[in-house]
Amino acid sequence: MRSGAVCVAAGGEACVSTEIRIVKGDITTLDVDAIVNAANSTLLGGGGVDGAIHHAAGPELLEECRRLKGCPTGEARITRGYRLPARWIIHTVGPVWKGGTRNEALLLAACYANSLRLAAEKNLKSMAFPAISTGAFAYPLKEATEIAIREVRQFTQNSEVLQEVVFCCYSGEHFATYKGLAAKP
Repeated sequence: MRSGAVCVAAGGEACVSTEIRIVKGDITTLDVDAIVNAANSTLLGGGGVDGAIHHAAGPELLEECRRLKGCPTGEARITRGYRLPARWIIHTVGPVWKGGTRNEALLLAACYANSLRLAAEKNLKSMAFPAISTGAFAYPLKEATEIAIREVRQFTQNSEVLQEVVFCCYSGEHFATYKGLAAKP
């Protein structure tokens, strides 16, 4: 699906729009410039997508992550992709759901914004996101998906660097939720 961003170019310049895709699958297999890791604050691996990315990338990733000395919630860090098809891994730490009273929405939005900013700074053309914080961190899926889609649409309307953003959903429930909410303007 297209992002819906309006592109106005002067003097015959080409408009660049970002394609936003939703796929069901394993993010570690995607051939994009960067995948986003839903990490914990140590960046040293964990369960879910974090563990899968560390396993697939190999031990060199852990060595590089140790040198980063962690990452606060809402921020993002970038490492090489090592044994992954993706050349880069953007690690972001999503909020743990505590009922929505501890700035969880702002922190989750920051995860997406900071990851997108890092990709643009590296001049990356394609990236893939998992459903940040919706696993072990228990963020409600619908609310998290709305934030993810909003942040990506907002960023890509104002940036011509990214050509493709993929939301990679591991489960059928996530895939259906992303597809349904992305269809809305």
